[in-house]
Amino acid sequence: MFTGIVEEVGTVVRVSDEGSNRHFQVRARMTPELRIDQSVSHNGVCLTVVGIEGDTYTVTAVQETLDRTNLGDLRPGDGIDLERSLRLGDRLDGHLVQGHVDTVTECLAVEDLGGSWRFSFRTPAQRHLLVPKGSICLNGVSLTIASLDDQQFSVAIIPYTYAHTTFQHLQPGHQVNVEFDVLGKYVERMMAGR
Repeated sequence: MFTGIVEEVGTVVRVSDEGSNRHFQVRARMTPELRIDQSVSHNGVCLTVVGIEGDTYTVTAVQETLDRTNLGDLRPGDGIDLERSLRLGDRLDGHLVQGHVDTVTECLAVEDLGGSWRFSFRTPAQRHLLVPKGSICLNGVSLTIASLDDQQFSVAIIPYTYAHTTFQHLQPGHQVNVEFDVLGKYVERMMAGR
């Protein structure tokens, strides 16, 4: 479980394939504090640390994860938003995020508002899980939906978030990982009687 408050932007150092799995070696300041078998959010995707060497650690994504997220697009040198799992007793500064990406969507526009930024994205097929002023997690960042219609939704990014996440490199045409609010998903399931 995560909060969607990114701790740091790590750097992908190496990408290698083994069968249908893809291993990512990541350089991060947090590496000395990690241990094998720990969960870390990578662009909003919960992955398990499987190796640690110096200032880098390794995680593995299976084919299901690669098919459902933007992790398959990562190359050496790319930045990646990182967050360690929530500890009981910590403040919950963002919203409850599971690290289970539901879909990806495309960035449509980036607007510099002279002190903040508005990022617009294509509205996913699961539009019913989006609520104006509701929570959404994009690439592991807890955000509030600023506007919403059938074609697109937007979020407002403050300078701190812009400077401390991969949003500073996000451009129209880029894909982002989307995790819908878990409470909305459970309500939807209960209302459907499934």
